[in-house]
Amino acid sequence: MANPPNVIVAQSGGPSPVINNSVRGVVETCFEMPETFGTVYAAWHGIKGVLKEELLDLSAQPRDQIALLRTTPAAGAIGTCRYKLKEGQDEDFERVICVLKAHNIGTFFYTGGNDSMDTANKIALLARDRGLDLVATGVPKTIDNDVGDSEFRLIDHTPGYGSVARYWALAVQGANEENAGSCPADPVLVMQAMGRKIGFIPAASRLADPERRFPLHIYLAEAGVTLEELADAVNDELKRCGRCLVVVSEGFDVGDLGARRDSFGHVQFSSSGTTVAQVVVNYLAEAGLAVRGAPRCNIPGTDQRHSMIYASTVDLDEAYKVGRQAAIIAAREGTGWMATILREPGAVYRVRYDKVPLEEMANSERKFPDEWIAPNRRDVTDAFLDYARPLVGDDWPAVPLVGGLQRFARLEPIFAEKKCAEYVPQTLRK
Repeated sequence: MANPPNVIVAQSGGPSPVINNSVRGVVETCFEMPETFGTVYAAWHGIKGVLKEELLDLSAQPRDQIALLRTTPAAGAIGTCRYKLKEGQDEDFERVICVLKAHNIGTFFYTGGNDSMDTANKIALLARDRGLDLVATGVPKTIDNDVGDSEFRLIDHTPGYGSVARYWALAVQGANEENAGSCPADPVLVMQAMGRKIGFIPAASRLADPERRFPLHIYLAEAGVTLEELADAVNDELKRCGRCLVVVSEGFDVGDLGARRDSFGHVQFSSSGTTVAQVVVNYLAEAGLAVRGAPRCNIPGTDQRHSMIYASTVDLDEAYKVGRQAAIIAAREGTGWMATILREPGAVYRVRYDKVPLEEMANSERKFPDEWIAPNRRDVTDAFLDYARPLVGDDWPAVPLVGGLQRFARLEPIFAEKKCAEYVPQTLRK
C-alpha cells in the first residue's frame, strides 16, 4: 500500500498566545489518522518556508514537545511571516507548486487572519489549475477579532482574541489601582491598545469594570471622537472624580504620525517614536487639566499577544478544537474550507465547530458593531460585555515551570532534505 501524501502546516501574520495550540490541534489529529496523513511538516516562517523549501519535520519531534505547544505562546516554535502571494508573482506561484510536488504534499493548513485565508485560497485554486491533488484548509487566528462578517454568521470569534481581551481586563484592573494611588501627581493615565482600525481589543478593557465604578474612558477608532472632544470629556471626569483612566485604540485618529505599512498593505503602529498615546498625553498637557498634576501614558507592546500567563483557558481549548476541526474537515470534506467557531443561541455559553468556504473568508473583514458603541462614544454597551465575557474564562492557565521559568516547546531543527533548486521569493530580491 502506498504511503499517504504528506502535510504542511504553516502560520502567518501577527501571533497570539494560543496560535501554537491550534497548530498542535492540527498536528495531533493528523497523527491520529496515519492512513490519511503522511509526514507532517511545518513551513518555517509561513509561506516563505514553502518558497524557500524550509520544512521542519514535526513527525520526527518528541511528542512531549508537541504537547508543550499548548502553553507556548507567539510564533517562535515554527515561525510566522507577513509575506503575501499577490497577482503578478508568477514565479512564486510556480515555486509553491514545485515544492509541494517534490515533497508529495497532499494537505496544506494555513493558520492566520483574512490575508492568510486569501493565501490558502490562492494555493487551493492554483493546485486545482495545475492538476495537483491538494487539500488546502484554513485555521482562523487573529487577536483583533476582525476575521469574518459583522453579523457573526461566518465565525463568532477568532482564537487569540479571548486571551488579549483577558490581558486588557486584568491590565486595566491593575492600572486602576496604580492611578487611584498616584492620582495626586498623575491624575490621568492613557493606555494604548492594539487594533489597527477595529475596536475589539480596547473595548475589552471594560471587562475590568463591568459595573462602571472606575473613571474609565474607552476611545475606539470607530467612535469618531476628536482630540478636543477627548480632552473635554477627560476634564469633565477630573472635575467629577479627580482622576481618569483612558484606553485609546492605536488606530484613534490623531492625524498623520508617519505610519508605515506592512507587506499586506495594512497600517502598522509601533511602541517607539511618536505614538497615539503620546500624542493624546501631549495634547492633554498642552490643553491643561482641570486638576493639579500631569497625564502619563502606558503603551503595552507585543506582550499583549505573547503573554501566556494572561491567556484565557477558554481560548486555549477552543484554539485546539478548531485546529482539530480543520484536520477533520481536510480528511472528510476535501479542499477549500476554513474551520470555524459558531456560538449556540441561549444564555449558557456554548459553541460548535463548523466550516466555511475559504473564498468567502479570503480578505473578509468585520466591523465593530455600531450598536456596541455607547451613545457617549467613550464606552461600550452591555451587549458587548455579554458577547466578550465568556471568551476570557475564569481560570489561570496551567503553565509548566522549570527553575521558576516557563517551559516552552523546543522543537529540534530536523528539516526535510531539499529537492528543489535554491530560490529567493520574488519580493525579497534586491
